[in-house]
Amino acid sequence: MNAAPADQIRLLDVQALDTRLAQLSHKRSSLPEHAEIEQLSSDLAQLRDLLVASTTEESDTAREQTKAEQDVDQVRQRAVRDQQRLDSGAVSSPKDLESLQREITSLAKRQGDLEDVVLEIMERREAAQERVAELTERVSAVQAKVDDATARRDAATTELDAEAATVTKDRQVVAEVVPADLMKLYDKLRVQQGGVGAARLYQRRCEGCRLELNMAEVNDVKAASLETVLRCENCHRILVRTSESGL
Repeated sequence: MNAAPADQIRLLDVQALDTRLAQLSHKRSSLPEHAEIEQLSSDLAQLRDLLVASTTEESDTAREQTKAEQDVDQVRQRAVRDQQRLDSGAVSSPKDLESLQREITSLAKRQGDLEDVVLEIMERREAAQERVAELTERVSAVQAKVDDATARRDAATTELDAEAATVTKDRQVVAEVVPADLMKLYDKLRVQQGGVGAARLYQRRCEGCRLELNMAEVNDVKAASLETVLRCENCHRILVRTSESGL
């Protein structure tokens, strides 16, 4: 393949722009905020799970407390009725009086036991409420960190995307001047060779593979016309000659 020396040199400009685009893409995908957001989001999910569990526990103990207080109230009301019967003198039989007094005593003990249960449930509910409050605060704090990291990531991404758009336009301008067949070869090699399709020959060294040409290769380059599109014998990239090739 033949191409004007100026067009071959323009390939180096295209390559430089493609290299910059690759750098911008890598920088965009490796922003530290990505890992930060991922870790914070994981922490946030765990905290939210704990918050749901604690909220459920608080709700369950609230219902348990209501039921226990109702049990206490029922026993208390029954004890009040029994005491009123006893005080009214309506029960005259000694046997019935004894039975009523035993029941009042039993109810008093039962009420005391149930009130202890209510206190124990109240303590558990209070602990659950404190846990809910603590986790709610922690969720808010981590969410704020996620929001901050997301804002920083978005700002950095916007900046990188803007530069990439500018570089892409510059590449289009330069690539349009290069002959289509030369660009086609360059693009094919760029895909095959890890993003580098054309390399400068600098001081008899290919800047694509960093290997120095041997004497036979140097002689071949010297013998080739300036319009000949050369390929590196080692990496097969387009080898562009410049005034610094050392020939």
